Amino acid sequence: MPEGHTLRKLANDLHDAFAGRPVRVQSPTGRSAADAAVLDGAVLVEADSVGKHLFVEFEGERFIHVHLGLIGKFDVAAQVAAIPHPQGQVRLRIFAGGEHPAYADLRGATQCELLGPDGRDAVVAKLGPDPLRADADPERAWRRITSSHRPIGDLLMDQAVLAGVGNVYRAEVLFRHRMHPLRPGNTLRHGQFLAIWEDLVALMSVGVVSGRIDTVRPEHEPQAMGRDPRKDDHGGEVYVYRRTGQACHVCGSRVRTEELVGRNSFWCPRCQPRFRSRAGLK
Repeated sequence: MPEGHTLRKLANDLHDAFAGRPVRVQSPTGRSAADAAVLDGAVLVEADSVGKHLFVEFEGERFIHVHLGLIGKFDVAAQVAAIPHPQGQVRLRIFAGGEHPAYADLRGATQCELLGPDGRDAVVAKLGPDPLRADADPERAWRRITSSHRPIGDLLMDQAVLAGVGNVYRAEVLFRHRMHPLRPGNTLRHGQFLAIWEDLVALMSVGVVSGRIDTVRPEHEPQAMGRDPRKDDHGGEVYVYRRTGQACHVCGSRVRTEELVGRNSFWCPRCQPRFRSRAGLK
């Protein structure tokens, strides 16, 4: 499932291509035909994201709310020579002609719905703070984490605790902070949580620009270590994600994996030892 940096980049691309322009809105498959008809010809005000949720605002405080799910894609093509006919199962198409033709095709999303401001606010109210938003309050997440016995690896993936963090960033930020994914949330110190939060802000911001997830420090990059670049559908250089059985870039131990609340969790047994409670640790 796309993580928060993907949705933020998509929001930026949609905003750059269409903000302030009257646009055509169609539903080639017919699945969102009624919503498209309401918006067709309206000015697209802005596109924004909160966690893994995308909101495309049109004049009149109307929002298309999109959740891509596991296989959804929203492809944006700006300043094209001509707008082609839709190909495949395009649920929603936004396009504009004129001097700078552009189009965006939505396919495979689990959610695509027209909301008013109250509906948008209701969706956002269920989400935790998003590390990519300037208005995010990390203390909201901290209050949930410090009061929970659940594993930190579970809490980081809970969108009501932190919005936008998925399996890759979860695995990688825990490795970078030498924290085992099964450590109970209420054993973290406030400073440890803030360090994780600040790292997520930095890592995910890089992902918005690059369009991929890179988490290794300079000394562990392929050229520095004399190793081959990672080859994976997800791209990016990582420490533990989907590296089960491979040597840790830091200590050489074999990366392990185990299911955690229905998703594979990855960690290094030496760099991320299991948590042992000590008196006074809070």
